[in-house]
Amino acid sequence: MIRVGYGFDVHRLVEGRDLIIGGVKIDFGLGLLGHSDADVLIHAICDALLGAAAMRDIGYHFPDTDPRYKGIDSRILLSETVGLIKEKGYGICNVDATVCAEKPKLNPHIPQMQQVLAELMGLEADRVSIKATTTEKLGFTGRMEGISAHAVALIEKL
Repeated sequence: MIRVGYGFDVHRLVEGRDLIIGGVKIDFGLGLLGHSDADVLIHAICDALLGAAAMRDIGYHFPDTDPRYKGIDSRILLSETVGLIKEKGYGICNVDATVCAEKPKLNPHIPQMQQVLAELMGLEADRVSIKATTTEKLGFTGRMEGISAHAVALIEKL
């Protein structure tokens, strides 16, 4: 049996925070605000994986009301999410994700993100697709108020 899940996340851009997307720290004057490191891409992927396995969402498993997750590296959350779906008997087939950001340019960082995420999920890098786009200066993303990410995951019963 195969199942598909969809994930979406958004975080506000602020001063005084590191910008971490896909487990990669990007040199930029703004970072994403959140209870954890606010890695918008990893959060969307976690939601896609959990959704595919009908296991609710990232906030259910890693609530922002729990001090254990304050400032946590989202790579840990992804590793734990992979463990949760494995416990339910699923393996990951592939992940396809898009990050929406007006700036910075993300394309130079995509190969590293792809490698980091593939290793965390125990996949070959060519099973992790990451794309970057702008919103042509429209909406909160276009005004550089925040960054969003969308992800789709395909999982299979082992």
